[in-house]
Amino acid sequence: MKILIIEDEPALLETISNYLSDGGYICEKAFSFFQGEDSIISHTYDLVILDLMLPDGNGLDLLKILKREHPETGVLILSAKNSLEDKLTGLNLGSDDYITKPFHLSELNARINAVLRRKKFNGGDRIVFHEISLDPSGKEVRVNNRLLDLTRKEYDLLLYFITNQNRVVTKEAIAEHLSGDIIETADDFDFIYTHIKNLRKKIHDAGGIDYVKTVYGIGYKFSDT
Repeated sequence: MKILIIEDEPALLETISNYLSDGGYICEKAFSFFQGEDSIISHTYDLVILDLMLPDGNGLDLLKILKREHPETGVLILSAKNSLEDKLTGLNLGSDDYITKPFHLSELNARINAVLRRKKFNGGDRIVFHEISLDPSGKEVRVNNRLLDLTRKEYDLLLYFITNQNRVVTKEAIAEHLSGDIIETADDFDFIYTHIKNLRKKIHDAGGIDYVKTVYGIGYKFSDT
C-alpha cells in the first residue's frame, strides 16, 4: 500500500513515515502545499494523510484537488485544529476520517487500516479471491488454506493485483507501487519479472491457479477470465 504524508512539521513527518514504513507501507512525504499538490497530480496513492495547516496553503484546498484528480483515494485528515466546522468541512469534501494532534501512532495505524478496509475491501477483515485469501492485518496469504511463505514485495504485489483485479496495470505502475519511484528504463523492470515469476510459482505449488495474465507491450491483468 502506498501512502502520501503531507505534513509541515519535519519531526512529526519523519516519525509517521518511519512508523508506517516499518509496518510495510510505502511512504512518500511532502512538506508543503506546493509539494503535496505536485505529488497528487503526478502520482496515485492508496491513502493520503493530510495536514490542514500548511505554511503555503490550506489543506482543504488540496483535498479538493485530490478528489478531482483521484476520487477513489482514501484521505485521513491530520490537524491540530479540533473545531467541528473543520471536521465537517473535510468530511463533506470527501475525507474518510479525521484525527486531531496530538495522537498515538497506534491509533493512527488503526484508523488507516479502517479507511483502507472500507475503500478497498468493503470493510472486510480478509480479502478473498477464489482459493486465495489475504489477511491485511497479519500480512498473510493462504492458497487452499495453505500458508504461503511470501516476501514483503511478493505480498505487496499480490495485494496490488487483487486490488486492481480485471484492470490492466502497466509495468511502470507496478514498479512505482513496489518501489515508490518512477522507473524510466526497460532494464529496471527486471525486478518486477522476478517477483511475478516467484509469486506465480508459490501460488502454483500450493495448488492455486495463475490469474496473472500478461498483456504484451503494456503490463499485466489479474483476472479469472
